[in-house]
Amino acid sequence: MSYKQMKWLILIIPTLTIGLWEYVRHEFLLPYISMDLGNWLAPVIVFLVSILFLTQLFSLIERNQEELNQSRALQAAMQEREKMGRELHDGIAQSLFLLSAQIDRLEREGAMGEVPYQEIKKSVHRTHVYVREAIANLRYPADPLAIPWMQSMNSLIEEIKQETNLHFTIQWDIPDTMLSAKEKAELLASIRESLLNIHKHAEANHVYITASETSTGWLCTVSDDGKGFDIDKQPSGNRYGINIMKDRAKTMGWTFKMERQYDKTMVSIQKENAT
Repeated sequence: MSYKQMKWLILIIPTLTIGLWEYVRHEFLLPYISMDLGNWLAPVIVFLVSILFLTQLFSLIERNQEELNQSRALQAAMQEREKMGRELHDGIAQSLFLLSAQIDRLEREGAMGEVPYQEIKKSVHRTHVYVREAIANLRYPADPLAIPWMQSMNSLIEEIKQETNLHFTIQWDIPDTMLSAKEKAELLASIRESLLNIHKHAEANHVYITASETSTGWLCTVSDDGKGFDIDKQPSGNRYGINIMKDRAKTMGWTFKMERQYDKTMVSIQKENAT
């Protein structure tokens, strides 16, 4: 039974009860009961009928509310699981990948006897920090206002530069005030995912990051001159990263595209303000 049906029953049952009682009293009971007794019995009958029928309706409403609360709790738990997956993928998995890339580079250069332990130590420390942040974010909501936007962007690019031979061209023309704190956090995470995908899969030499205002909002693109892609044949790990970017864009109300143009692979994220 729907809430709308319950609402109408709650409104109609007392009305029908008093109407039926008055009809029976005037048609059949006037010779047997006085007017005062009839007036006294009217609210008693309405109360008894209400107790009989409405308590069943209220019990049904309570059960429906309990099921709704359980559904909300399950949804909240699933959202936390998804959030945890993002935290692990964005921070811990990517840091471990960079650490692995450092070791591979050292092996190729034949420098394992002279390992720069400070670099390895920094990477391990970064991973440890990501683990602690991921655990903390499961207990307390993250504070996007605490994220140093351009500092985080520059640090990310410098980190990628140290581990690869990639060259960067950056043209950032979106005013800082044009992005909310949450938008900065989500956009930075998407850019980070794009750069890690280029590092892992593209075999590129040059990366271009551009961001500009549009007539209806803003547009950010990350492109590279790598080998391109076939999205249906991408490794499962890469698809997971792309799906995370798609989910982020969908949650924020942005448009996400990944395409191949002019021998470049391009990831674009666009916000269009409501008119």
